[in-house]
Amino acid sequence: MITSFIKHSVCFLVLYFILLTGYSQKKVSREIFEIKTYRLTSSQQAAQVDAFLKDAFLPALHRYGIKEVGVFKPLETDSLHGKRIVLLIPYRSLQQFYDLSDLLMRDETFNQAGKKYLEAVYDNPPYQRIETILLRAFSGSPKMEVPVLTNARSERVYELRSYESHTERIYQNKVKMFNAGDEIGLFKRLGFNAVFYGEVLVGNHQPNLMYMTTFANQAARDEHWKLFIEDPQWKKLSTMPEYQHNVSLNTILFLRPTDYSDY
Repeated sequence: MITSFIKHSVCFLVLYFILLTGYSQKKVSREIFEIKTYRLTSSQQAAQVDAFLKDAFLPALHRYGIKEVGVFKPLETDSLHGKRIVLLIPYRSLQQFYDLSDLLMRDETFNQAGKKYLEAVYDNPPYQRIETILLRAFSGSPKMEVPVLTNARSERVYELRSYESHTERIYQNKVKMFNAGDEIGLFKRLGFNAVFYGEVLVGNHQPNLMYMTTFANQAARDEHWKLFIEDPQWKKLSTMPEYQHNVSLNTILFLRPTDYSDY
């Protein structure tokens, strides 16, 4: 009887482990994204930040396993052109984000390569201000996806969108529209080349979600949005009573990748 009990107990534990392992494999961790924006006041500052990012910061991130870092600037026709440099940095976890500054502080290669920027004096700073937004990936799109574009970088258009909502609960309704309502799937089916979808955890404008889509050029961007607006799935989704009035402000920033950006 004891032998039979042991056998049944072992079988139960093995079955439990299999089920638990299967559940763990299906559960995908959601990445953390940092949108880091340099505010600049001169071409000299822009050149200094470019050099620092290209020669010191991105190589250091690559050494620490952060391989897909986007670096962008507003389009040439934008009034912010020459005044902003925008980074998109993916992290596996908040812990990786926390640890980065300590790693960089102790990294001799980084400190040497970025010496001019890092040791800038108070009356000649390399930038006016740095702004950081921290986001968590949507459950429906838990990891960054590098866009597949083959044309010249000087032609590509990256569209960074920000959707603010009136309250936290209304904001969650908009997030639900992307996940459960499959707005993410609609973007994918229409070939929007989305890089990320993220819930803003820390930032000046909240409650808020942001996402980035990519296109070969401005004409392709306009054509994709025309198809989106006319798509039957969007027409149905956008008129559903449960998804009405869930955005208070929609902000769009058009960006171009730098020649040293990872994508």
